[in-house]
Amino acid sequence: MSAGIRTYMEIIRYGNCLMAGFAAVIGTLIAFNILASNDPGFYSPEKFPFFFSGLVFLVVFLVAGAGNAINDYFDVRIDSINRPDRPIPSGRMKLKEALYFSYILFTLGTLLAFSINPICGLIALFNSLLLIFYAKTLKGTPLLGNLSIGYLTGSSFLFGASVFGLEGLKDLFILFLLAALAITAREIVKDIEDMEGDKIEGADTLPLRVGAKKASYLAVLIGFLAVFLSPLPYVLSVLGLRYLYLILLADLGFLAAIYQLLARNNPTKSSKMFKIAMFFALIAFIAGV
Repeated sequence: MSAGIRTYMEIIRYGNCLMAGFAAVIGTLIAFNILASNDPGFYSPEKFPFFFSGLVFLVVFLVAGAGNAINDYFDVRIDSINRPDRPIPSGRMKLKEALYFSYILFTLGTLLAFSINPICGLIALFNSLLLIFYAKTLKGTPLLGNLSIGYLTGSSFLFGASVFGLEGLKDLFILFLLAALAITAREIVKDIEDMEGDKIEGADTLPLRVGAKKASYLAVLIGFLAVFLSPLPYVLSVLGLRYLYLILLADLGFLAAIYQLLARNNPTKSSKMFKIAMFFALIAFIAGV
């Protein structure tokens, strides 16, 4: 018996996919705004690529969902310990069903990306291959796996900006960097949270390699770096004054996450605080356009 629609939505973590797709569209909007500001003749309502923005959202949703599905495929034994309610370990979806589903999503997403332009297509193809490599190999590689997820998440903004070619990529690099730093810090915290299951499985994560305390210090360092650099989009005139006000809320969330990790030794609460802070950061990006 094949899995139902709700199970398919669960295995792709549709909430995360929606957020990633939305971030990509924000990247398109910010890049358009910057290009229009630099060249007044560029701006006109009909020049904003509404159709391509829809494709951007769909591509990121599909590729991110495929990455989540194939990650569950390779992580079935770990999830049976850490998250037994997930679709595969709970028996609601078969292993091969999850694998084929992920390949279909990867293919659809990459083909749609190439229909936008070659740069979009190459980014989607590279990210798809990296997601597969991550799920199969990099996830168990200390720090490299965390950095990969940081890049992949931050690249949502770059992908949205790539609608406008290389110029769009250059304009959105700082947002990519901030997102990548925040996500990398949270990924390290998540590895600390999952140490028990990862140890049983034999995974070689950063906390298991260097210890939870040293891994926590690195996560805190990266988190502080993201907070320290957070005013740069305003300083570089990428985003407006409203961004500066609202990013303070996100920074407070990051600091709260750091507090939960260092002072309370609570990686689970810290991970949740990081996620909330990243949501407020996304709101700041939107408001600053």
